[in-house]
Amino acid sequence: MNDGIDDAIDLLLREQFAGPVPDDGFCRSVMDRLPTGRRRVTWPLGAGISVGVATCWFSLWSALVASDGWRDWLAGEPSGATATLFVAMSGMALLALAWAISEAGDRPGIAL
Repeated sequence: MNDGIDDAIDLLLREQFAGPVPDDGFCRSVMDRLPTGRRRVTWPLGAGISVGVATCWFSLWSALVASDGWRDWLAGEPSGATATLFVAMSGMALLALAWAISEAGDRPGIAL
């Protein structure tokens, strides 16, 4: 609708009703009849994380840079492979953080 029609309807309603319309328990009765919220199923998230970790581990098992990076990191000797591994892990963590923040912003009751 356009603003002219909205203004005309608003004016007619204001002329007919002097004050607020009493609720008389209408809102409470509607809320009582609404179905309860469904329970969230969390097992797909855990399964997805487990499968993702296993897939990454098996795909990087034979990569020389990954094994060298882990070995150098555990030995306390920084190397190019260690830096590459650290950058890759940090990038994945930042992507996961961005995804979590974008998903949390769509849910009511979660203030960011």
